[in-house]
Amino acid sequence: MDILLIVIGSALVIIGILGCFLPIIPGPPVSFVALLFFHFTTKYQFSEKILVIAAIMAVIVTVLDYIIPIWGTKYFGGSKKGVWGSTIGLIIGLFFVPWGIIVGPFLGAVAGEMVDGQEFKKALKSGFGAFLGFAAGVIIKMGVSVWIAVIILKQIIN
Repeated sequence: MDILLIVIGSALVIIGILGCFLPIIPGPPVSFVALLFFHFTTKYQFSEKILVIAAIMAVIVTVLDYIIPIWGTKYFGGSKKGVWGSTIGLIIGLFFVPWGIIVGPFLGAVAGEMVDGQEFKKALKSGFGAFLGFAAGVIIKMGVSVWIAVIILKQIIN
């Protein structure tokens, strides 16, 4: 049973890290589940403190991942249509991985602002904010997922 848990946990670590880039997969929660798979083996055990901190971080980062791109778009002067455009661009961008998920929010925000009647320069600024929000979300998610992976690796090595 331990071998099965370790194999599934290892796959989930990889999927969790990939999920930091792919919006369909919630990276940090998947990484946390990987941690649990390793914890449920007889070979690898983690303290309750680590498990609770990892769970809290996964939840917080997952929530922030939905909020940060909106903040980025709004901070750079985007309207509700720019935010919606960014979201729609992200969804459409999923069909054109990997560049679509990077360029999609930017183009969507620009298109949303243009539909809202904004000048092209302001629409570009809003698109840049959406891109920065997306990039910040990826970095934050990656930090948590890699941190969990390191915790697991340290346990395996020791």
